[in-house]
This record gives sequence, C-alpha cells and structure tokens, in this order.
Amino acid sequence: MKFVIQRDQLMTAVQNVMKAISSRPVVAILTGIKLEARKDGITLTGSDSDISIESYIPAEEEGIIHVDHIEEGSIVLQSKYFPDIVRKLPEQIVEIEVDESLKVTIRSGKAEFNLNGQDAAEYPQLPKLQTDDSFELPIDLLKSLIKQTVFAVSTMETRPILTGVNMRLADQTLTFSATDSHRLASRTVPVTETTNEFSNVVVPGKSLNELNKIMDDSEEKIQISVTNNQILFRTKHLQFLSRLLDGNYPETSRLIPDASKTILYVSTKDLLHTIDRASLLAKEERNNVVRLTTKNNNMVEIASNHPEIGNVTEEVSISSMEGEDLKISFSSKYMIDALKVIDYEEVKIAFTGAMRPFIIQPVEDDSILQLILPVRTY
Repeated sequence: MKFVIQRDQLMTAVQNVMKAISSRPVVAILTGIKLEARKDGITLTGSDSDISIESYIPAEEEGIIHVDHIEEGSIVLQSKYFPDIVRKLPEQIVEIEVDESLKVTIRSGKAEFNLNGQDAAEYPQLPKLQTDDSFELPIDLLKSLIKQTVFAVSTMETRPILTGVNMRLADQTLTFSATDSHRLASRTVPVTETTNEFSNVVVPGKSLNELNKIMDDSEEKIQISVTNNQILFRTKHLQFLSRLLDGNYPETSRLIPDASKTILYVSTKDLLHTIDRASLLAKEERNNVVRLTTKNNNMVEIASNHPEIGNVTEEVSISSMEGEDLKISFSSKYMIDALKVIDYEEVKIAFTGAMRPFIIQPVEDDSILQLILPVRTY
C-alpha cells in the first residue's frame, strides 16, 4: 500500500475516527486506526464496538487532488502514536508506504517515521446496514436537536435505557426526548420526505455527544438509517454507526401537564443570569435548590439560602403573568441547563402548583419543551 496525501485532510480524518477509539477495547486491535487505500480515495476507521466511525478522503474532489499515487491496500496503525506523528509532521505533503511485512513508513519533508503495523484482516468487519428506513435532516438541525435534549439523559447506570435519547418518527414528525426522571427535554421537527415510522429507538447519549463534536455546522444533509439494534448517520465523507440501547423507553408524554395555574413570560437571559447568581450560595446542596416567588408589579423573586454560608435574593422583572401567585423550589442546575439551550429571547413557564412538574418553552416555538420536577423544601 502506498499513497501521498495532504496533511490537513489526513489530520481531520484521524481526529474524527479517534472519537470512537477506547483505551480499553473489547478486542485488542481496536486500539488501532484502520487505513484503507483504494483508487477512489482513503478510508480511516475507528471503533470501540459501541460506536464506529469511518472518515473518507476522496482522491479528487471538485478538481482538487487530495490523495495521489495510490497503491491499494490496508493496514492498522497504533492510535497511541499515529495521530501525534501526523500532527507534528513538518510539511503539508505526507507519504505513507506499507511493505510486505506490515512495516509502515511515514515521510514528510526531511522527517521519516517507521512503525509496525497490524494486519487489517484481523480488524472486525463493520456491519453494513441494509435498511430502507432512511430519512434526511440538515446537519445544523440535527445538531440543535442533540443540543436541546442530550444534556437531560441520566448519568446513572441503574436504568440504562435513560442514558440514551429516545427518537420517535410518526406522522412525518421526528421527536427527540431525554429524561433522567427528574426532568425532561424534548424537541420535535417535521420530516416531510419520508413515510417511515419508529418509536422505540434509543441512542446512547455518549454517541450523540461524539457525533455532535464531529459534525460541522452546515445546511448540508445527513442521512439517518435505523435497524433494530443500530443507527447509522451518513454524510458525504463520514459514516457514524452506533449501537442502540436495549429495552423500552418510558412513555414521557404522561409527565406533561395539560393545564396550568400560573404562567410567567420572562426574558430568557435575565432569568438565566439571576438563577445563576442565586445558585452561587446553593453549591453545597446536592440539588442546588433555589426558590421562585411571584411578587406584585410584574416581578418574581429568586432566592437561595444556606444555613452556614448565607443567603441571596434578587428580583427579576417579567413581561406578564397569568393566574395564581406561586412559591416553588427547584434545582438551579436543571433550570440553568434548560434555559441555556433555548435560543429564543423570551420564555413562557407554565406551573401547575408548587409540587407539580412545570414546563419551560420559548414563547415563539412550542416544538421545544423542557420539563422540571420541583423540589420539596420543608
């Protein structure tokens, strides 16, 4: 095997596949990066058997040559050394050559590295997803779906199914939801060009976080294919395969109250910053509890107190209020997480009483929903 490649292109592909490589893999060879050279380009693969990432560099694209002098073949290189070598090579042009005995030579400028490779035949074959159940989304839309939900997955392995995000596709509407049983984050988007339907697809939160890091913000499309135990995200140069979580995801729609007693309209940023300040004295508490109390003249008071440290109160003005007065306590962390992902200037918060879950939504967009359970403080 032999090829000459642009270093930047190679580095980007290496960084992408490294996100799937574990330092303690199930199979020893999975600590390596697989390189495969074909006449049309180079494919790099990284996998930890839960997530597999393939990054493809075409030999030529739109008249620009990325890879040249290709002699076909494949090799597995140690991920502990190869990325650092590529990063520190002196020139933009890199030549990689593999001989019969799997010795790998990497040349750039006056630098030459010789590494021992491993036989690519021993690298596990990635499952090829045969599915008609595919649909497409703009990449930037998928990124916002992930951002607005994945933070609410559970970090506790006691209920493994809650460590993932539930994807549902029904009536040409795609819904992402995540819950750790104390809060719920959900977002819906229309998907018009498909008649597919599925309900119990649960993607590990870790997989979605890694996918989010590799995808560039763009309006290009990403193709999503689902089978019963895996999901594939595919763009022109990237394939990201993740296993799905086993088990039935709980029916979260039951948590959402259908009536409310108090509704507040408030600036997202003002409320976020006020709660953030109040939480400074709530750090010691496990839940970082703050208290919200409605006041006259379109004000709410945000307060927090800690018997040993002190207390804080701050009033924040609201645009308007409907319904009954209210006093409620909740986790400042959960509220900050929820407000941070709402990219709208004003939110509407609907309460159904001091001990019932409440809902936060942008005033202009009800496709985004954040639900938080209050905290008992007596």
